[in-house]
Amino acid sequence: MNLPEQPSDPSSPARLRASDADRDQVADRLREALAEGRITPEEHAERIDAVYSAKTYADLEPVLSDLPVDDTPRPRVDLRKEAPLPPPPPQSPTLAAVFSGVERKGRWLVEENTTVACVFGGADLDFRQAVLSRSEVTVNITCIFGGVNIIVPPGVRVMSSTFAIFGGTDYPEDDVVAPDAPVIRLTGMLAFGGVSVERREVGESRRRRRRGASHELHRERHRERHEEHVRRRDEHLRVRDERRGRRRELRAERSRDR
Repeated sequence: MNLPEQPSDPSSPARLRASDADRDQVADRLREALAEGRITPEEHAERIDAVYSAKTYADLEPVLSDLPVDDTPRPRVDLRKEAPLPPPPPQSPTLAAVFSGVERKGRWLVEENTTVACVFGGADLDFRQAVLSRSEVTVNITCIFGGVNIIVPPGVRVMSSTFAIFGGTDYPEDDVVAPDAPVIRLTGMLAFGGVSVERREVGESRRRRRRGASHELHRERHRERHEEHVRRRDEHLRVRDERRGRRRELRAERSRDR
């Protein structure tokens, strides 16, 4: 089998090393081509030998170059490798809101320790697209007559050890089962203030979340009304049957007296 020469450009993606998974994908496509009658058993054996001796993408691509590509997804080697996103620009790990507000959202870098201070102010921290610098980060909060709103995505564990005076922390139940899940630890002191944590998907609005909660509450109330209706109906039937039974007993007693 005549294969083209290796590309001479050292920056070409074709020079990248192929993995075992890449070779297996090409082998699967060759098996399909053999079953479809596109290649002979001899060609299949020759190409399989070339696949498992291939070291780079350039070695693999010619094996499939004469096979058609249709709209049906096919296992194939993709030379286009997505470049990793650059790290977010560094920002101050300290946020302060005095008679004002401060927020962090979008793609931002969360340092190992972040400090939030609110005095008659508020802070909004959205971690859904944030990049954690560590698997466990700490947010130290000092909140006096203020509030901190935190949004985390599913799969992130939130642990709170804040100390509150006429305040508190409200956060959702833990939905994490992975032992190595990211952890956001909340520490600090709250005086006449509070911290609210909610879990939302990326792109999910608070209104949508509230609408979902409202629908769930509506269904629960409907279920309770239905159960109450069934209970009253069963009670009514029980009392009716008891009255009928009592009337039958009275008629039977009158018949005996006669």
